[in-house]
Amino acid sequence: MAVILKNHCLLIIVLFLCCFCPWRQINGYESLFHPKDILPLLPRQVSWPVINSLHSAVDLLPAFMGAASIEGNNTLEWKGACFFKNIAWLELHNKSKSQFGGGTLHIKVSNAHSWTCLDLYIFATPYRVTWDYYFLSREHTLEIKEWKSEAELEYVKNRGVSIFLLQAGMLGTLSAIWNAFPLFVNNGWGEKSNIDFLEKHMGASFEERPQPWVTNLTTDDIHSGDFLAISKIRGTWGAFETLEKWATGSYAGHTAVCLRDAEGKLWVGESGNNNDKGEDVIAILPWDEWWEFELTKDNTNPHIAVLPLHPDLRAKFNETAAWEYARSMAGKSYGYHNLIFSWIDTIDGNYPPPVDAHLVASVMTVWNQIAPEYGSNLWNEALNKRLGTQNLSLPNILVEVEKRGSSFAKLLAIPEQDDWVYSDGKSASCVAFILEMYKEGGLFGEFANSIQVTEFTIRDAYTLNLFENNSSRLPKWCNADDTVKLPFCQIRGKYRMELPGYNSMDLYPHMNERCPSMPPKYYRPQGC
Repeated sequence: MAVILKNHCLLIIVLFLCCFCPWRQINGYESLFHPKDILPLLPRQVSWPVINSLHSAVDLLPAFMGAASIEGNNTLEWKGACFFKNIAWLELHNKSKSQFGGGTLHIKVSNAHSWTCLDLYIFATPYRVTWDYYFLSREHTLEIKEWKSEAELEYVKNRGVSIFLLQAGMLGTLSAIWNAFPLFVNNGWGEKSNIDFLEKHMGASFEERPQPWVTNLTTDDIHSGDFLAISKIRGTWGAFETLEKWATGSYAGHTAVCLRDAEGKLWVGESGNNNDKGEDVIAILPWDEWWEFELTKDNTNPHIAVLPLHPDLRAKFNETAAWEYARSMAGKSYGYHNLIFSWIDTIDGNYPPPVDAHLVASVMTVWNQIAPEYGSNLWNEALNKRLGTQNLSLPNILVEVEKRGSSFAKLLAIPEQDDWVYSDGKSASCVAFILEMYKEGGLFGEFANSIQVTEFTIRDAYTLNLFENNSSRLPKWCNADDTVKLPFCQIRGKYRMELPGYNSMDLYPHMNERCPSMPPKYYRPQGC
């Protein structure tokens, strides 16, 4: 009891300080401490609930403050999380007597909100990423002994060194790491963490369905072209889908499509199926094999819905052409080349704060240094296609963009083209594979040549006006055990799936090439 009373008293003290303590500067002087700075000193059962309420996994993302230019150019000024007045400039020199010389990044920090806070920074050029933290109000320096090439030297002369602030500070960043870790955990804790994230940052709802959570379906009611929307909510894939949903506004994270062969056997086409070698490839599997895996071996707790095609479109669907396309893609790698480009359509309207094109470039730079072969697969080829170049590395791509007087943000927003062929063939993500099949099967009609399906996110796909709009024509087993009658057929999952905007968007030329996607509303202007 004494311990409980002690902890309650400490909590009351913290709340009192947060509400009433004049912790900001008074008459130009810094306060001794900020209430948040002393939270780690309190008992864990008191401090961590408060810390976790203040921060989330999103606080891991640094914010772009600007670029420090060479002396004589404009001095960069900004407000930090700890120090409210900061300036930075870059000095070029050749203290190392090297071919391209080096430089000193000067950062002067002042006006801290307390004596116990600090600011964490990341510094980047296309060729390097490093970090530092500042605790004292004074001028700090970051030494760069040698520029890696003439191209890096020319880049920093023209563009400076990019500065990113971890806005949550040391404590908040540690808390964010603690909140981000369970997103990847494959158990109930991980599932709850993913659900909490989506509820908080997207406004998603997870209403529990009545049991049974697996539908006793009849495959005779599933037809060629029927769309499978899948949502995984735990484990590594669950975490990846959670971040994808947050960035794009999609309420599903994976897709597949149904096909019947000439003998009437039901198959599933899926881009992103894991083969015997552990590779994610495009596969065509018998329904029974695919469904058995989802019921017994998929440990991500997948939620699955069948979105039946509208009968009029089903009658027009050219199964022969669809099968021809599917077989031509079977065995090819998942569409990593253009995965991120279906999401990024605009210069600044697709990045959830504090993400922006500068941060994307820096993340790519880090990834390129850690695993260059993966970086090439994920974006280098696609960026080269947008520039009309070949085999440029990521640093050289960033430099080339600046030479042309453009920006990396504009480069990312250039629409992907369905007919682009990469080193390992055409690239199709899970949803692009299905929509390309729809195009080949005649469902896009007169718009087939004016729409690039590699620009579509999963949200863009399930909002297309292609699906059944008469609930009386849905199979009898569809939502039979649920009091809420969805406009589609959920066949697996504890929670009721929601697909905002489902079946509402008519086709038009160049659709989804210029659409913003900002959470939590994900407003989409007409005709984008």
